[in-house]
Amino acid sequence: MGKITGFKEYERKSPQKELVPERLKHSKEFVKPFTDEELNKEAARCMDCGIPFCQSGCPLGNVIPDFNDAVYKGKFEEAYDILSSTNNFPEFTGRICPAPCESACVLGINRSPVSIESIEKHIAEIAYARGFAKARPVLFPTGKTIAIVGSGPAGLAAAAQLSKAGHQVTVFERDDKPGGLLRYGIPDFKLDKWVIDRKLKIMEEEGVVFKCNTEVGIDVSLKELKQYDAVVLAGGSTIPRDLPNKGREAKGIHFAMDFLKQQNKRVGESPILNEEILATGKNVIVIGGGDTGSDCVGTSNRQKAKSVTQFELMFQPPANRTEAMPWPTYPMLLKTTSSHEEGCERYWSINTKEFIADENGNLKGLKVVDLEWEKDRHGKPVKFTEVEGSERELPCELVLLAMGFLSPQHSGLLDQLGLEYDQRGNVKAQEGVYSTSVDKVFVAGDMRRGQSLVVWAISEGRECARKVDEFLMGVSELESKNAIPVL
Repeated sequence: MGKITGFKEYERKSPQKELVPERLKHSKEFVKPFTDEELNKEAARCMDCGIPFCQSGCPLGNVIPDFNDAVYKGKFEEAYDILSSTNNFPEFTGRICPAPCESACVLGINRSPVSIESIEKHIAEIAYARGFAKARPVLFPTGKTIAIVGSGPAGLAAAAQLSKAGHQVTVFERDDKPGGLLRYGIPDFKLDKWVIDRKLKIMEEEGVVFKCNTEVGIDVSLKELKQYDAVVLAGGSTIPRDLPNKGREAKGIHFAMDFLKQQNKRVGESPILNEEILATGKNVIVIGGGDTGSDCVGTSNRQKAKSVTQFELMFQPPANRTEAMPWPTYPMLLKTTSSHEEGCERYWSINTKEFIADENGNLKGLKVVDLEWEKDRHGKPVKFTEVEGSERELPCELVLLAMGFLSPQHSGLLDQLGLEYDQRGNVKAQEGVYSTSVDKVFVAGDMRRGQSLVVWAISEGRECARKVDEFLMGVSELESKNAIPVL
C-alpha cells in the first residue's frame, strides 16, 4: 500500500484536454498527460480496501491496486509488468475503454473513483519511453502453426498470446492494414494510429506474420486454411442494424461505420474506393446514443458540419446512481463525451418515422415523434407510446445510423466452413472452450459473444488462446484471468 491516507487527502484528477476550438482543427489525440505530481497523487488515491472490486469490474481481471501502488512508489517497470501480465494492450484500453473498473472502485461508494484508465495509459506510455515495452524472444518454439482470421482486438490478443506460447502465428486481414475496429472504427482523435503501429511492430519482431488485403475464403482457400494446426476466427460483429423506414432509399443515409472508416482512411492517407461520405456544410443527425454515435458527432464537427444532432430512442438516463443501480454494478448513467462537449444537440425519447427526400432523391429531412416511456418499479423501460401532437419535421442532409450490430457476416467464410450459429446469429462455441462445431476451429470476440467492448474482445482473445494452446499441447502455461498472475 502506498499513501494510506491518500484517498482522503486528494480529489480525483482527470487529464486536461486541448481547448475545443483548437482540437476541432485536427484529428489527433488531444488529451494531455498528467504531470509527475498529478500521476503520483492519483495513484495515491487507491485505497487499501481489502477486497478490490475494481478487479472484478475489469473484464481482464487487471491487478489494479498492485500497479497503482507501484506507480505511487515510482516503480514503473514493475507497474508495467503487473499491467501487461493481464492486458496485452494497455496503450489501447488506457485510451478507449469505458472503464467498468472505475464503476466498481470502492472509493466510488461516496466519492469520485480513482482515474484507473488514465493511470493505465500513463504506465504504458512510460514503458515505451523507457524501453520496458519491447519484443520478447520466443525461447521454445513448438513448431505448431495457427491461422487467425481478423486483426481486431480479439485477433491481436489471441495472436500475441499464442506467439508467446511458442506457436507460429499468421493473422489474415481483409483490409489494407491490421487493427480491425481499432484502426477503422475508432477515430484518430481517440486513438492515434501510430499507437497501433508501434505495438504491431513489436508483435512482428516476436514472429507474428500479418497478411493484409487477404480475405479468407477468397484469397485463401479453405483447403489452405485447414493446413494450419488450429484456426481462430476473430472477424467481429459486422452486420449493422438498419432502420428500414419509409424513404430509406434517399441519398444521404449511411451506416456509422462506413462514415468513420472513410474518415480514418482519409486521415491515414489510404485510398477511399467508394463514394465519399462527408458532413461538411450539412445538418447531420446521428441515430443512436452510444459510443459509435458519439464518434460520429466528433467526426462531423471536425468535418465542419452545419449542425450536429444525436437521437436516442430511450429516455435520458440519470446523472447519478439510483436504487436500481447499486454499487458496484455497472450503472447506466448519462454520459457526456468529449465529442458532445464540442457541440451537439441531444434528443432523448425520440423516434424517426420517415426519411424525406427532395425531387432528386437527396435526403432533406426527417419526420420524428417524441415518446413517453412506461417504466417498472426499478426505473427500467417497459414500453413507449407516442406523444400526441409532437410529430414534426427536422431539416437534415446526412443521417448516420449508429444503432449497433446484429451478427458477424455469414456469407463467405463462415457459411463455407459450415459452422453452427446461436439464436442471435453469432458463431456457436462450446462454453468456456471457444471451440466451434468444426474440428480445430475456434472463435473469439464479438463474432462469438456479439457486439461488446474492446476490453471484452481482448479478454476473449486471451482466453481463447489459452484453450487453443491446451488443444495443441495438452496443457497451457498462458495466464488465465481467473488466476492470480505470477510476476
